[in-house]
Amino acid sequence: MNQRRDKGRKPQLIIAIDGPSGAGKSTLSKALATTLGYTNIDTGAMYRAVALLATRQHTALDDSVALQQLCRQMQFEFRRVADSDHVFINGEDVSDAIRTPEVSLLTSKVSACPAVREELVRVQQQMGRLGGVVLEGRDIGTVVFPQAEIKFFLSASAEERGRRRFDELRAKGIDVDLQQTIAEVEARDAADSSREHAPLRRAADAIDIDSTIMDIQQVLALMLETVRARMAQA
Repeated sequence: MNQRRDKGRKPQLIIAIDGPSGAGKSTLSKALATTLGYTNIDTGAMYRAVALLATRQHTALDDSVALQQLCRQMQFEFRRVADSDHVFINGEDVSDAIRTPEVSLLTSKVSACPAVREELVRVQQQMGRLGGVVLEGRDIGTVVFPQAEIKFFLSASAEERGRRRFDELRAKGIDVDLQQTIAEVEARDAADSSREHAPLRRAADAIDIDSTIMDIQQVLALMLETVRARMAQA
C-alpha cells in the first residue's frame, strides 16, 4: 500500500483514533486524513474483512490456526474511488459486504482471537511506520502505535451510537429495528471491553472527545485544531 506523502506538510505524524463501535471513528478518520493529505487506515474494516472471508469459507471462528492462515493469505488495500474510501481484499471491493449487521456481530469474535490480532497488527504497523497516517480502531493508541504523536478517544452514548447505526443501515435499504440495533451496540461494547487480548481501552495520554451532541464537522474541527497545534510545536 502506497502512502500519500505531502512534502509541504511536516512532520508526518501518526494519529490514532480509538473508541467504541458507532462513535464516528471511521467517518472522522477519513475526513481527518483527507484534510491533512494523510493515508487513512481503517483497522476495523480489516477485522470485518476477516470475519467476512471466514464466513464465506466456512472457517470456524474458534479455530485460531485456520484464522491465522486466512489472515496471511489476505491482501489489504485502501483505495479512493469516486471521492470515497473503499476496502479491497484480494482485489475485491468489500466495502459494503463488511458493513452488514451479521458481519458486525461476528467481528467481535474474530478480533478476540490473539492470532488474528497478531497478524493484523503486524500489517498495520508496516503500513503506518513512516507516519503521515490516521488509524482508527480500538487498540491503536495502546497496542498498535503506543508511540503515536496524537491519540484521540472518541465516544458517544450507546443510544446515540445505535441510532446512528440504525440510520446508516436504513439508508442502505437494510430492514433493521432501532432497539435491536442499540442492543447490538451494547453487546459489541461488552465483548470489546471484556476480551482478554487487547481489549478496548483508552490510552492514558489520549484526548477524550464525546460526540453524543456534536456533529461530524464540530468534532473534525476540534481534531484539526489539536493536530495543527502539535505540528506547530514540532
